[in-house]
Amino acid sequence: MKLMLLGTASGVGKTTLVALLCRCLSKKGLKVIPFKGSNLSLNSYVTASGEEIGMGQAFQAWAAGIEPTVGMNPILMKPSGKGVIQVILNGHPLADISPGCHPDTSLLLDEVCQAYDNAHYNSDIVICEGSGSPVELNLMGRDVANMLLVKKKKIPAVIVGDIERGGVFAAIYGTWRLVPEEDRHFLKGFIINRFRGDPSILKSGIDTIERLTGMIYMGTVPYANLKFPEEDSMSMGNGRLEGKDMISAFIANLDELNEGIELGIDYEIFKKIASEDP
Repeated sequence: MKLMLLGTASGVGKTTLVALLCRCLSKKGLKVIPFKGSNLSLNSYVTASGEEIGMGQAFQAWAAGIEPTVGMNPILMKPSGKGVIQVILNGHPLADISPGCHPDTSLLLDEVCQAYDNAHYNSDIVICEGSGSPVELNLMGRDVANMLLVKKKKIPAVIVGDIERGGVFAAIYGTWRLVPEEDRHFLKGFIINRFRGDPSILKSGIDTIERLTGMIYMGTVPYANLKFPEEDSMSMGNGRLEGKDMISAFIANLDELNEGIELGIDYEIFKKIASEDP
């Protein structure tokens, strides 16, 4: 099985929701591996083998009850000032990219696909996280973390929108609309994240998005002032982190969030979508 969570923007909660799915599905007896093909982040983690990956993927691995490995995040891009980005490939520095220069997309996509294939072979389900938005029009042709990977490996995808920042229906519909028409069949559902109040008031908007796009409504996740690993400048940076160590504190927060939405999200829908080829 395989699934991709795409965001309407950076900071909409993809990292946490992937971790939540990893946690819940692993507790249901599935062998789950998180995966993010390319990550733009300064917040990194060094695996037991000495490779550097995004902190978010380490968190997701712990949520799934497994140790983080480099294959969960084969490409890490670390901003290093004045527009220069350090490219970490398979846990080790590859090159520094200057403004206006771009790494070899074919090379990077091949590496991402190889890591994805290994994760898929060794798991019951791979839960992938996209990077930022999948429809940054200036980046789509070389964005190996989002639709290039979705298309290459035929991964069913779900769009995550953040209602806390406003305009969630426009963001979800706009993302769907900007994906090329021939690729929209990969977009199977949508999630509304960080909602305060009674989600029943969203019904008319949800019905409209389902009618316009053909995507399935996957659930609404309530706003929770909890502390999770930050990957970029869009992260909120607030909330609490309590526990005897970092990992147990992260997992306790995740379980607290899960307790609040267990009745609102049907994980069988995720499993069904993940089992189908688009």
